[in-house]
Amino acid sequence: MTLNKIETRNLYRRRAQRYDLAMWIYRLAGFRIDQYRRDTVAALALQPGDTVVELGCGTGLNFPLIEKAIGPEGRLIGVDLTDAMLAQAQKRVQRAGWKNVDLVQTDLVNFHFPQDVAGILSTLAITLVPEYDQVIRNGADALKPGGRLAVLDMKRPDHWPEWLVRFAAWLNKPYGVSIELESRHPWESIDRYLTTVLFKEYYAGVLYLAAGEKKAEPSPSGVTNV
Repeated sequence: MTLNKIETRNLYRRRAQRYDLAMWIYRLAGFRIDQYRRDTVAALALQPGDTVVELGCGTGLNFPLIEKAIGPEGRLIGVDLTDAMLAQAQKRVQRAGWKNVDLVQTDLVNFHFPQDVAGILSTLAITLVPEYDQVIRNGADALKPGGRLAVLDMKRPDHWPEWLVRFAAWLNKPYGVSIELESRHPWESIDRYLTTVLFKEYYAGVLYLAAGEKKAEPSPSGVTNV
């Protein structure tokens, strides 16, 4: 059974202080989660000075990778539903001395994107949002031409037996994962509202990385607007 918004927020409130440590469990299970995160940020093709929005930023584990790409002249906006997760992210920001990070606590479907964003990403978060399609559409509308949106998340592996899929969902239940989430396909939303430039799977199809780009629209005269 999927969690509602209040249940999800309360679950991650309980997990917040130990969330970063818990990620080591996935590493021990063979998930190269650090590499997958690097691949996700790299898929955005960011440049110094860019504005980036991270949806479901959690404790800010992706922040160092994003900051390295955009530099101090860029802007990073981290959005999350859970105050306790953002409190951990704020500590990370303060320790690093970053002055270009804004943290926003809100439901992702209610977040108002700034215009002309260069990059939007979500790692292991957006599938938990029932309105993920609307969130991705809103993000696509806010991207500047050439801007990209990337999602790293879990999905149902194509060739796994049912018992193994259910066992994997049970193992991830402490983080809000359930078998019912298999019907949510954010990569299809990316393909619907953007031009897909990357789709790859990791760990026998348990994880995927999908990225889409906003193409410049031709003007009525046939000249491409940039």
